Formats: sequence, C-alpha cells, structure tokens
Amino acid sequence: MARRGRVVIDRELCKGCFLCIRACPLKILEEDSQPNSTGTYPSKAVYMEKCIACGNCYEVCPDVCINIYELTGAEGSAGVAGVISAGRGL
Repeated sequence: MARRGRVVIDRELCKGCFLCIRACPLKILEEDSQPNSTGTYPSKAVYMEKCIACGNCYEVCPDVCINIYELTGAEGSAGVAGVISAGRGL
C-alpha cells in the first residue's frame, strides 16, 4: 500500500513564502484565499488525499509551521501512525 500523509500548517506562523508549494512533488499545497491575523496569505493543503508524507514541505519551511503525519488504515478510517516532523528545536 502506498504511503499516505496529512500536512498541518499553522496559519498564524506562516509568512507566505510559498517554498512549501514549490517543494511539494504532488502539488497538494496552494496559497490560501483568506489572510491570517497579520494580513499574510498562508499556504494550505487542498489535495490532502494525494499526500505521501515525503516531508519536502517541512524541510524547506523557514518558519517551522508545518507538521506531517503518516496515516495508516483504510480510506475512511485513517489513523495516525506517527509524526514525520514536529517542529525543529530552536
């Protein structure tokens, strides 16, 4: 079975550099149409079902606002197998 994942982006920490959008091999991320509280348009995951938890978006994020979770189980009952990335120690 193919690896599946879920990307979680902290809207308030994202400054909208969009490096993650360019780094995603499956193009699941796009610019959000709604600004955050600072007036910045953050990235958001729009095609989550295509995510393979590769970690490219996490690796290029200078703001440490992306977490990636590897999913297990069938389509309708996906559980979290583990966190691929959960912030970098600052």
